[in-house]
Amino acid sequence: MLVLDLTDVGDRQAFMDRCTADLGLPDWFGRNWDALADCLTDLSWWPAEPGGRRLHVRGWHGFASALPREWRIVKDILRDAELFWRGTDTELRVVLEE
Repeated sequence: MLVLDLTDVGDRQAFMDRCTADLGLPDWFGRNWDALADCLTDLSWWPAEPGGRRLHVRGWHGFASALPREWRIVKDILRDAELFWRGTDTELRVVLEE
């Protein structure tokens, strides 16, 4: 399980920095929305766990309130990644923690 903690993340660059640090994204991550989507559909950098992969997102309320447009993009990317891996033996499950 990986945890993305968005506490005190107030802009897109800080979001990308936090993704890089918390998720251990590969060197080829370009720190933009398309690159994030690519990383989440090419999970060669994240070893599979029994029962699939789980990504927990914490502290997202402040980011969502401050940057609603960017938060919608993030949710779309996460949803698309879940759909991409659904039904595979390495399924990705994203949990938005309250």
